Amino acid sequence: MGTVYAGTSGWAYSSWKPDFYPPKLSAAKFLSYYASQLNSVEVNYTFRRFPTEKLLNGWIGATPPGFKFAVKAHQNITHIKRLRDAAEPLSEFIATLQPLQHSRKLGPVLFQLPPFLKCDLTLLKEFLKGLPGHFRAAFEFRHTSWFSDEVYDLLRRANAALCGAESEKLVTPDVQTADFLYLRLRKEEYSPKARREVAVKVADLARRGDVFVYFKHEETPEGAVHAQQLLASIDTR
Repeated sequence: MGTVYAGTSGWAYSSWKPDFYPPKLSAAKFLSYYASQLNSVEVNYTFRRFPTEKLLNGWIGATPPGFKFAVKAHQNITHIKRLRDAAEPLSEFIATLQPLQHSRKLGPVLFQLPPFLKCDLTLLKEFLKGLPGHFRAAFEFRHTSWFSDEVYDLLRRANAALCGAESEKLVTPDVQTADFLYLRLRKEEYSPKARREVAVKVADLARRGDVFVYFKHEETPEGAVHAQQLLASIDTR
């Protein structure tokens, strides 16, 4: 049985008071409180900037043992280089994550590809060859041409996860390609019935390995509350 890690794609939202954060909680304590309620977060900051060692050590110090930071790969790798000839920026990016890795708080690295990037098997194969084996990689494809058995086979050989992303625009096929699973729940609204269905699905997936699941971050705290409810539901099963 794997571990379920649940959270949102961010935590620095004062508008989450008072439904998630206590009314008088200072912004400097948001992450510590978040980590007392949820066991993982997806970091979008790393898409635009390389995190400094000081920043990462602050995150590490604010969170308990077992907490996981899933990080989005830098845009230079996914959107500028588009995986091509990306060995150098990939190596630089991975090096910046060493504090998280050494503290055992590094979750998967998410490679979110641009919607206009169509399937290129040779490109994906070469990029996967360059991935270091000491971390978990997940790929979010946002063009339907990537949804094929050939792509899934390449991911399986590298033990890289097909990110199961769902939104109003696109739903990724339910295919497991790694010994862990990565879900991004991006729909604008999840009804109580839909949340129950998510909980059942995640509990089933946890029988196959660790599951990382992230609700969409918004100015309102629904995603964080949904993640709380998901973890509570899993704990009672």
